[in-house]
Amino acid sequence: MAKILMIHPERCVGCDACMMACAFEHEGSQRLAASRVHIYTWDEEGISVPMLCQQCSDAACVTVCPTGAMHRNPDTALIELDASRCIRCRMCTMACPFGNAVYDALTDSIFKCDTCFGDPACVKKCPSDALVYVDDTISNKNRQRDFAAKMKDAIQGSPV
Repeated sequence: MAKILMIHPERCVGCDACMMACAFEHEGSQRLAASRVHIYTWDEEGISVPMLCQQCSDAACVTVCPTGAMHRNPDTALIELDASRCIRCRMCTMACPFGNAVYDALTDSIFKCDTCFGDPACVKKCPSDALVYVDDTISNKNRQRDFAAKMKDAIQGSPV
């Protein structure tokens, strides 16, 4: 059965362990900007929420990619990035409503969660189980979709 990354925002303590694990796994450093996980923090409310690719069913990043570098894998149903086909036009970064496809100027690369090919480093290092890797069931998918919609509204409604 396919798996998805599930976010439990009420458990996040804002420690950045997931971001450091991700950056180290992919780039060999703990430069937080190299992470495919991003933590949004609302200080006044005392809330931190880890965000990563939501694997949208109608993924805008895939739709706008002119080369097909950003695509859905037919075997896993995950949105993937083929770096060899990417021309770094950054259309995917503009299209993602969650800001989960990002351009890194230091490496001239697009960063997007790849679930560490089925063994997510962020999940293994999260001390509060705010990130879990679960079976892609209907109930989990519905929970993820509802959370993604709430985050989209919160992000788009936040003052810049």
